[in-house]
Amino acid sequence: MAEMYIRVAEEENEEPMEIPSEDDGTVLLSTVAAQFPGACGLRYRSPVSQCMRGVRLVDGILHAPENGWGNLVYVVNYPKETVLPDNKRKMDEIDASSATKIKRGDQKTSDLIVLGLPWKTSEQDLKDYFSTFGEVIMVQVKRDVKTGNSKGFGFVRFTEWESQGKVMSQRHMIDGRWCDCKLPNSKVSPDEPMRSRKVFVGRCTEDMTTDELRQFFMQYGEVTDVFIPKPFRAFAFVTFADDQVSYCCFRIDFKCSRTVQPKYSDVCSTFYGGLFPDPG
Repeated sequence: MAEMYIRVAEEENEEPMEIPSEDDGTVLLSTVAAQFPGACGLRYRSPVSQCMRGVRLVDGILHAPENGWGNLVYVVNYPKETVLPDNKRKMDEIDASSATKIKRGDQKTSDLIVLGLPWKTSEQDLKDYFSTFGEVIMVQVKRDVKTGNSKGFGFVRFTEWESQGKVMSQRHMIDGRWCDCKLPNSKVSPDEPMRSRKVFVGRCTEDMTTDELRQFFMQYGEVTDVFIPKPFRAFAFVTFADDQVSYCCFRIDFKCSRTVQPKYSDVCSTFYGGLFPDPG
């Protein structure tokens, strides 16, 4: 007896595949599932009623309709929870991609904080540099209200979300110094760890006091703690309330004018979190 085939497809309008039947004219569900993983049955469109009809399934065996298999195209049935596994996965990926594009198109840019700026960097320098990544709508260098000196950090904002993402994904060499650009802590995910707020201050002199160090570093931000080890070991630790301020102060030589004894001046070196970062 010549082997017979029935035509099977995942969708009515797709090109069908021929599936072999058994000698008695039935089709094993396992044969269908071998070509269409996850299949649980077959259905077809009735030539008379034009409605979809299910093929009888008994103990894993599919039985031909009353008039035989004929030349109809039989469509694969899948369990509802796994409808078209491969195609559904592709559709999910397409939907996710589309959703991402829509989200990015609608997403507004945010002010980005630029950390580690050289003291000489001006707002025009900042704008000139970041304009290479896209249109800049705002730049600001934070300065001390009394002295007008830079605090070592600033802000930038872009028109396009893509420009913002590109800038945040890399470090930046600005005026000869490596700088980082990120979302301010208030806009960062709660799961993102915060930087250390503690700065190591080296090359201290033995007659320096905690109050002098506190007064000096308060010009850069709120100081929550100053610690000078005893016995004296020529270094101290200064802790800021804002980790962004501490980051701006690392690996910098400060000329600390003495407030109690003005005749002295010392150069103190700071290292972020007690670590030695990359040069720059």
